[in-house]
Amino acid sequence: MRMSSGKWRPTLAFVLGGALAGTLAMSFIGLVVLRYWGPVVGFHIAAIVLGSVIALATAILGWLMVRLLMRPIRALQAYADKAETAPQDATPPTHFGTQELRETAWRVVSMAEALRDREASIRGYSDHVTHELKTPVSAIRAAAELLQDGPPMDAETAALVAQIDGARQQIEAQLDALRSMAQARETRYLGHSTLAEIAPGLTALPVTIQGERVPLPMAAEGLTLVLQQMICNAAEAGASALTLTAVPGRLTVADNGPGISPGNAARVFDAYFTTKRAEGGTGVGLAIVRNILGAHHAQIELAQSDQGAVFEITFERA
Repeated sequence: MRMSSGKWRPTLAFVLGGALAGTLAMSFIGLVVLRYWGPVVGFHIAAIVLGSVIALATAILGWLMVRLLMRPIRALQAYADKAETAPQDATPPTHFGTQELRETAWRVVSMAEALRDREASIRGYSDHVTHELKTPVSAIRAAAELLQDGPPMDAETAALVAQIDGARQQIEAQLDALRSMAQARETRYLGHSTLAEIAPGLTALPVTIQGERVPLPMAAEGLTLVLQQMICNAAEAGASALTLTAVPGRLTVADNGPGISPGNAARVFDAYFTTKRAEGGTGVGLAIVRNILGAHHAQIELAQSDQGAVFEITFERA
């Protein structure tokens, strides 16, 4: 929604130019007045009166600068912070100062609304798809169970029914993964935590921690979710131990498993890409990790390694 532009607002150039011109004018006028008025009333009195006038005029200019620049900038900053942490409570600013600040505020508000609408659309679409597919999947499961509980089947028919039931289980797993993907795009875990705080919750593999007291810009719940997912992926890949190394702004996750082949390295973060689909893999673990980290302005990359898989997590707001 575009903000109303009916009220006249000065340009930023006019405000800054007027402030500079006013400052120069006060200095020049002060010199002239002191030069010609000082001998008449005395330089001491003239200096006091002139200083008072200049101080008053400077205060007025300062008030105008605060009203036209500082106040709308701080209001826009407060809106951006609120839109990031609690978008449902974010209220667009109502005071814009200059024309440029009004246009900037409109673009920031429009961007925030577009992002919020996009996330709502993604969540709504995933909910709709999972809801619409729930009924036919349930029918397939009921039919498979009915056939399995019925009269004895020959080997070929039994294998076909098992295949159908396995496909049903894969569909249900993919639907659960779709819901998890959508949730990972919206959930925020704001705050700071250390590896020492979350270490008790990392139980899937033996974990060695280096830099356990280094603060990382993510709440303990979110960091635990990310690392637990990565540890489970490592265990499924055949790793038996994992090392976490934290330095300011960066977290390295390394395992001792077989690693990731060069052919799969480029697709390892793609949603639904998995080499273990036959074992029930959904291929969304690392995609969910990337979405959660992306929501916290962090990036994850697969690093080169001679042994095992090594992931580098970089926090841009460390």
